[in-house]
Amino acid sequence: MVSMNRLDTASRRAVVASLVEGMSIRGTVRMTGIAKNTIQKLLLELGEACSRYQDENLRNLNSRRIQVDECWAFCYAKAKNVKPEHFDNGGYAGDIWTWAAIDADSKLIPCWTLGARDTDTATHFVDDLSSRLSDRIQLTSDGLGSYLTAVEKAFRGAVDYAMLVKVYNQPVEGRKRYSPADCIACERHTIVGDPDRDHISTSYIERANLTMRMGMRRFTPLTNAFSKRVENHAAAVSLHMMHYNFSRKHQTIGTSPAVAAGVADHIWNIDEMIGLLEKIEPKSTRPAKTAVSN
Repeated sequence: MVSMNRLDTASRRAVVASLVEGMSIRGTVRMTGIAKNTIQKLLLELGEACSRYQDENLRNLNSRRIQVDECWAFCYAKAKNVKPEHFDNGGYAGDIWTWAAIDADSKLIPCWTLGARDTDTATHFVDDLSSRLSDRIQLTSDGLGSYLTAVEKAFRGAVDYAMLVKVYNQPVEGRKRYSPADCIACERHTIVGDPDRDHISTSYIERANLTMRMGMRRFTPLTNAFSKRVENHAAAVSLHMMHYNFSRKHQTIGTSPAVAAGVADHIWNIDEMIGLLEKIEPKSTRPAKTAVSN
């Protein structure tokens, strides 16, 4: 096994390329021959560097239409299986949601937050989103009530906001556990301002959630690849977002979202992502309490 203090650029490239294409950490160990602890250390450091870079550079965005949604995962154990002793060492256990926004035109994901599916996290997330925008936008969310308070506090009426509420039928017996119910209708509700009804949609952010599930093994349901530490989970999400925004050519727009949004002048390669380790001194890793944002 190769240790961190002897990890060269080619080895780092192999590790990062494996992780951003959906391989688990153990799978990356088998493919690269690099020690598990070494891979985790690289993930934590590069994840922090990617988070800080995006936090500093995804600002003053001239977005016009934004969609937001939440994507479920869990850390250490699902909420129903969490026991008091799981928190003895100050760790995090239970459901953890990734709240993310997407620009419907450039496909850029300007911000994300990890936390519970509650009003506190919604407020933190939407406030972060509003701070990154330069102009009035049209915003669409699902029907989660927490957005009502969050959007009001963050935008104070200076937004065209609508909810897309999906109506589902009763799931067929035997499909309840593994398949969602069929969506039979979508109701568009104007909440604030004058949103264009033709653009009241959450399709792009839902597709981005699918990309996230496919791009990170720890998001795959019904496996043992789930996150055991929230720090690793947050770092993996940060690395994925960096690769998605700056290094991945989006099929619809023909370039990376960062280029389309005007925050980059070319599609980054893996080595440029790794180079952030030298440009930004990582902060010490901290556990998530209410929310961990980029």
